[in-house]
Amino acid sequence: MKWWEQWAFNVFHGVVAVTGVAYLYMRYIMTATDPFAVINHPWQPAVLSLHVVAAPIFIAFFGMLFRSHSLQKLVSPNVGNRRTGWMSFISFSTMALTGYLLQVAANPTWLSAMVWAHVSTSLIFVVGYSVHLVISWRLNRVSPISPGAFRRAARIPL
Repeated sequence: MKWWEQWAFNVFHGVVAVTGVAYLYMRYIMTATDPFAVINHPWQPAVLSLHVVAAPIFIAFFGMLFRSHSLQKLVSPNVGNRRTGWMSFISFSTMALTGYLLQVAANPTWLSAMVWAHVSTSLIFVVGYSVHLVISWRLNRVSPISPGAFRRAARIPL
């Protein structure tokens, strides 16, 4: 895993999470002062647009990290931090799928179900990935990888 892949993934993770929470607040929690207003806040369309534009880039970086990080960790004999990795992977996949389905749902019942699924899996991903980062940092800080373990992992072809 290259440093810039992880850095860019974390940056886009922050952008998508912040714009998602901001849009959720503006759309479902705020109330407009004008009874004839279509939106609740003047920034609501811009925040949604930024969220929708940043999300596919975030997904692309997830694919790069999956190839360079997750696959190597799955075949590694070291099982540290694998639970939060799986939780992040499953919640990310569901979050991405429901995010795309949100854009094409026409039935109000399906739209409501997709909103709930997208918000809940997004919250699980944000918490799970944050815990994954903290545990990874603590594991790397406490016990650095021995050179022999690194050479064994490097021999596995991907």
